[in-house]
Amino acid sequence: MTIDKLITEFLENIEIAKGRSEKTVRNYDFYLHRFSGWLKEREITDPTKITLKMIDKYRLWLNRLVDPVRKCNLKKNTQNYHLIALRAFLKYLSKIDVQTLAPEKIELAKMPMRMVDFLEGADLENLLESPNKVGQNKLIQYRDKAILEMLFCTGLRVSELVNLKRADISLKKDEFTIRGKGGKVRIIFISNQAKYWVGQYLKSRKDDNEFLFVGHDRALEKREKEEAKGLTARSVERIVEKYAKVAGINKVVTPHTLRHSFATDLLINGADLRSVQSMLGHSSITTTQIYTHITDQQLRDVHKAFHNRRGKKK
Repeated sequence: MTIDKLITEFLENIEIAKGRSEKTVRNYDFYLHRFSGWLKEREITDPTKITLKMIDKYRLWLNRLVDPVRKCNLKKNTQNYHLIALRAFLKYLSKIDVQTLAPEKIELAKMPMRMVDFLEGADLENLLESPNKVGQNKLIQYRDKAILEMLFCTGLRVSELVNLKRADISLKKDEFTIRGKGGKVRIIFISNQAKYWVGQYLKSRKDDNEFLFVGHDRALEKREKEEAKGLTARSVERIVEKYAKVAGINKVVTPHTLRHSFATDLLINGADLRSVQSMLGHSSITTTQIYTHITDQQLRDVHKAFHNRRGKKK
């Protein structure tokens, strides 16, 4: 069987048996067909012919490949996404007894530590209060205030926020359950502040749309009535960008900035890494560890106690 036919079988398998999202399947389709296209240029269609030396040449090709849209080389994390998809495919081949390269032989490129952008102090307070400082329709004010409070108090991904339905949340409780990235279920805790503004928003609505956050301009209302949908992730991104400007914050602020702020706030105030991992829905503790270098209270205390002691001796 050719590699393209096996890729098709693999994609069907992760969609049905593994329950992967449409976006994941689409991405794996792109990454794997890029690899099979590279193989075809070398007149290889048999997966049993894949070797580690061949993968090394493919990695070099990826590293030198220029993104046609951005006009620059592929980022290291994008190259790794190609390799992650390839490893998953090879693992599937092994499972169905196709003799090929062992997936564990493919190592991912080392990534530099990610820089985490977050808000705290006056910037955070000003952002959260900004919907109340703009002269606008009360319904829009309540919705936008509820969105900002929810993003900060829950650490939800923007995709998770826009998929929330009214029925998902009870304002009489301090928690609710969602099915997040990768289909993983987790508990979300909601603050009294967020509950209050969500309540104000819902009381002001006259529609019967099942989604928690919806549009209220004419174009969006028409679309929602036709399709019964809520706000898109891009709409929420624009809302956050708008209030960051209102708050006078001179840097890019996104819904993910508030997710970072949620995690940073927990860790600075003494939460343990494992708990934060669970609340963020990270599958690996390694992902959550990106926050530790900016929230290590012990290092802060050591610096304060021992740095520049010359002035203290006078």
